[in-house]
Amino acid sequence: MRFIFVVSMDFHKDFEAVIGLEIHIQLQTLSKAFSGDSTEYGGMPNTQVSPISLGHPGALPMHNHGAIEMSMKMGIALNCDITRVNRYSRKNYFYADLPKGYQITQFDTPLCTSGVVPIKLKDGTEKSIRLTRIHMEEDTGKSMHDQDMYDTLVDYNRAGTPLIEVVSEPDIKSGDEAYAFVTEIRRLVRYLDICDGNMEEGSLRCDANISVMPKGSKTFGTKVEVKNMNSISNVKRAIDFEIQRQIELILAGGKVDGETRGFNGLAGTTFSMRKKEAVNDYRYFPEPDLPPTLVTDEMLAEVKSKMPELPRVLYDRFTKTYGLSEYDASVLVDDKYSALYFEKMATLCHNYKAISNWVTVTIRGYLNENALTIQEFPLEPEQITEIISLIDSGTITHSIASQKLFPELIKHPTKGAKTLVEELNLSTNSDSSFIEELVDQVLAEFPEKVQEYQSGKKGLLGMFVGEVMKRSKGKADPKITNQLVANKLG
Repeated sequence: MRFIFVVSMDFHKDFEAVIGLEIHIQLQTLSKAFSGDSTEYGGMPNTQVSPISLGHPGALPMHNHGAIEMSMKMGIALNCDITRVNRYSRKNYFYADLPKGYQITQFDTPLCTSGVVPIKLKDGTEKSIRLTRIHMEEDTGKSMHDQDMYDTLVDYNRAGTPLIEVVSEPDIKSGDEAYAFVTEIRRLVRYLDICDGNMEEGSLRCDANISVMPKGSKTFGTKVEVKNMNSISNVKRAIDFEIQRQIELILAGGKVDGETRGFNGLAGTTFSMRKKEAVNDYRYFPEPDLPPTLVTDEMLAEVKSKMPELPRVLYDRFTKTYGLSEYDASVLVDDKYSALYFEKMATLCHNYKAISNWVTVTIRGYLNENALTIQEFPLEPEQITEIISLIDSGTITHSIASQKLFPELIKHPTKGAKTLVEELNLSTNSDSSFIEELVDQVLAEFPEKVQEYQSGKKGLLGMFVGEVMKRSKGKADPKITNQLVANKLG
């Protein structure tokens, strides 16, 4: 039976949501956290395992220094304090996808503490979400419930893959804020090249701890954890539903149970999975087979020297140095490699607005249409800036450039833009008599529109110019066309 809760917005004003997120980030190392097993995605089930990742007696784990370095990058990027002596613990619980019967994790000495994630809200304001910790641990295997009619199957290829878990303070108040938080974390891990951020494949996973309390109360309500959200939009949907469910339950005189719930993306509802575990249920104790990890000043300095420029730094430069709008800068920095492509073009051409439009509209449209990334884009930044120079000099129009020259350059990436303009006869036609003849044709064809224009509907000027450009196949000089149309009409 499915229940749909409908709560008046007036009721929402009497309650306040308290939300903390736990984001599990699978690190892009070549081998697992404590063994040499491959972490390559998509291998045949149970082919990337060994006695160490399966926890066989006598098999000893070892540190993966690449995973430690990636984890430190995340902490540095979020202004965390880096713990200098890191110890590991065993988190004990029994589940089919945990081959050892325990998970190696950091309990009382997380690698990173404190820190902050700035997010931008829908109204344009910023809010800082504090972090509790970032700790290192290993992933579990994967249970598959849809491969067999009668049994659940387990693939242990993922078991032992290095993870970091980013744990926020309960500073988040809504599904929208959670959406912005996860978006910022995903963008950051991609900039740092420590994770691909693909939630559908499980390389980035989010759990939400949600409670509600009367507005102004100092006592938090009972916390419910929601798991199994495989997209950022589903994180928002699950939180919004759970807030509504808890408020309705309290108003009906019920009690919110501390439990773990799943999210049904098709129905948009959460469902009970099990009672929420307490910390003492896991019987943490120190990992006896791993020595502590010591972070020295030299290690910290080396990791800092490898840090790339972060999205906020690029955003500031794009808006202040290049004069882009906040919207254009946000779209560009959303993807690291688009931002870098723009930067390379900006060193070659100073028409920054035009560069931004080509990267975010024309190039991105081509990439989306062909399911490509910008790293796979066949044209170099120099080739696009050459197109922009041809437009700025009046050699070709923008419509010719985007509709004819750009597709031809994609087909023949070894040819220059100027060469193709000459071969295909794409140059702008500045012959006034040729353009005037087209203007006369258009005005004669639309006498009613001419009368409307002369009666005050000046917005029709664009329609006449568009018709002339269409008949010239985009080659008429736009400035001369505008001038001739306006003179004829006026």
